[in-house]
Amino acid sequence: MLKNIPPILSPELLKILNEMGHGDEIVLGDGNFPAASNAKRLVRCDGHGVPELLDAILRLLPLDSYVDSPLMLMQVGAGDEQPDVWKTYKEIVAKNEPGFEDKFSEIERFAFYERARSAYAIVATGETALYANIILKKGVVK
Repeated sequence: MLKNIPPILSPELLKILNEMGHGDEIVLGDGNFPAASNAKRLVRCDGHGVPELLDAILRLLPLDSYVDSPLMLMQVGAGDEQPDVWKTYKEIVAKNEPGFEDKFSEIERFAFYERARSAYAIVATGETALYANIILKKGVVK
């Protein structure tokens, strides 16, 4: 065992986070996200929600400070309301990466899928909130 590693992060996910380089992206997909059919590298985190994983990941993963938006959300469909989970994401980001809470962007659904296909890895979660998908762009440790 290691100290100070959040137990929700599996050895496989830790390996992926460590392998990623500056500018690589990782997707945290909700339970409805087609993770297996879009992933180059798939990490299964069934039974866990995106907020818990996001919090654990951001304790270790620096966000990219060289881009305007290192945090990307799947844009909601016409007539759908912004999910409550997005507010939670902003709180998690503010806690772990102060100054990044306003660096979110929204990507149209099919463009999000396309971007996910080129991501370094996709994490499949058991998240039940709709539009809870998020892409993180890795930065550098300063």
